[in-house]
Amino acid sequence: VESIIRCKQIRVPIMIGGKGAFILSILSAWTVTTHGFTPYPLIRNQVGRTNKIRTLAPISRKDASSKDEAEEPSTNPFMALFSNIGQKALASKVETEGERSVRLKREELERLEGKEVERAERVKQDSLPYLFLLALQFLPLVGTERVESVAYFFGVAVTTVYLGGRQVTLVEEEERVSSESALFAPVAASISIGILYLLINSGINPAALYAAGVTLFGGLAISDIGVPILRNVLPEGFASGKVKVPKKVSDSFGLVDEELPLDGLVTLLLGLSITAAYWSPFAMEQKFLVSNFIAWALAMTSLGAISLGSFQTAAILLAGLFAYDIFWVFGTPVMMTVATKVEAPVKFLYTAPPLLEGAEPREYPFSVLGLGDVVIPGLFVRFMTKLDAALQPQTIGYFNGATAAYALGLSACFVVNEITHSGQPALLYLDPACIGSALAVGALNGQLADVWNFEEPENE
Repeated sequence: VESIIRCKQIRVPIMIGGKGAFILSILSAWTVTTHGFTPYPLIRNQVGRTNKIRTLAPISRKDASSKDEAEEPSTNPFMALFSNIGQKALASKVETEGERSVRLKREELERLEGKEVERAERVKQDSLPYLFLLALQFLPLVGTERVESVAYFFGVAVTTVYLGGRQVTLVEEEERVSSESALFAPVAASISIGILYLLINSGINPAALYAAGVTLFGGLAISDIGVPILRNVLPEGFASGKVKVPKKVSDSFGLVDEELPLDGLVTLLLGLSITAAYWSPFAMEQKFLVSNFIAWALAMTSLGAISLGSFQTAAILLAGLFAYDIFWVFGTPVMMTVATKVEAPVKFLYTAPPLLEGAEPREYPFSVLGLGDVVIPGLFVRFMTKLDAALQPQTIGYFNGATAAYALGLSACFVVNEITHSGQPALLYLDPACIGSALAVGALNGQLADVWNFEEPENE
């Protein structure tokens, strides 16, 4: 209990445990007016170490009267003067709704800035993997043979899973996947891909509409993940800089002050510029790296925004999508048709190797790695950081084990693809590798039962 005040006709909110719970109505029901005062309940054993009320007892009219007479301040003019001053000060400190709204917005801005500092520090710690990703974008200048494409896909996928698992995000609470959603995910994915396939076969290509929605979210994703990266590249003033905006704009967006953060504006413009470059009238062979960058931003944002919740939910999701991927790749032409006919930044591209002399022209000029082959197992790898924090393994960390398993599973996929010269469902190799790694590491750490029953606690 922060304060309990008895004074002339003044209702002061009592805040319990810092939660801001106002109980004026309860207090008003207990008031007894004597000599113009409004006495509130006395508190016996007022506050313990736990900040909880021990006993509440209302004052009777007789007790209140005798107490007021014993404490009558009118006999001392100085005391009366200071009492009136104190009452006015208390009245002036009552927070209006507008002030409360401004205070809450400022507190949220302070929280976000603290998170941005953490994000920038994590990017600094992971600077080598980020530089490695940047270097990979120059690989097409080296060559377009099979070895270069495999090196590009492998490097981008494994590094993205690693960075996505370690990144610090701005969200207070990640979107949690329920077991029911995990069960329904393969069905929903099948319906989506089936509708796209039917539209394509009927002569309606939804690629432009689909790509428009994806690139819009991609631009916003770039503006989000770009802030901590550019804070490590540009001078310090970039992080603290502000840009004044007109009052109408400030009022429209509900800004606390008539200004916006410089880093947020710059990265938003960067995202919009990259989106515009994607829609520029150049052939995709000339701008596929732009598409890849948007896809990478979407992958990083997705990995930071979703939590699998529990190990069993994760197992259900990966098992369902394991069967989904196998069916639609091996059992039907649907997956390959949609992957090559719908052009949108939901996949990583690399220019296909040059054709051998006399070979038939390719229907699609790129080698492809689907975005889902990074995000789905990547969510599991990120979830392993929760196990590391909760179970404190002594032998091998769950995150490191899952990252290594992802790399091995992707390598197996590329090997089989090279042998068979046919498209492979990557989740066929990645999902068992990830789930198996967690169980194997759990057994090595003597925590197998803990791993299987692990459930992330929900935030209050």
